[in-house]
Amino acid sequence: MNKSVPLHAGAGTWITALSVSPQKEDHDTLRKILRNSGCADTPGSHWALKSSKDVDEAMVILRNTRIPVVLCERDLPRGTWKDMVDALASLPDPPFLVVTCRQADDRLWVEALNLGAYDVLQTPFNASEVTRTLDTAWLRWTDRHLLQPLQAAAARSVA
Repeated sequence: MNKSVPLHAGAGTWITALSVSPQKEDHDTLRKILRNSGCADTPGSHWALKSSKDVDEAMVILRNTRIPVVLCERDLPRGTWKDMVDALASLPDPPFLVVTCRQADDRLWVEALNLGAYDVLQTPFNASEVTRTLDTAWLRWTDRHLLQPLQAAAARSVA
């Protein structure tokens, strides 16, 4: 696996997200939103976007590239965002999943969070919502990696 995503981002760091959607305009809009933005809490960082049209194609990318955040359209040509949840669970270091949908309602939001998604975003995308969601998911992902060694050390000292 390519370990290209650093745990501590700074000036010149590229943070990659993956967009999974059959809609080319979703990928194009996300690229446009992310083109000139980086993580707000990580000055000098930049977002990069990879794209795929379905879960199978996304998993090929995810098995070869360490990606902290996946944005997945609710309905895909073969499957749904729930299939993406299942597929991500097979990865040793799963990214956070953001479900996207034209008609995101409370029911979808509750179901997505209960099944393990990080958040839900409505399309067409709102630039500030996209950047806020990606920023907080990235920070949570890096926190997860920073805390794991500390938790393991604490567990060893107790045993």
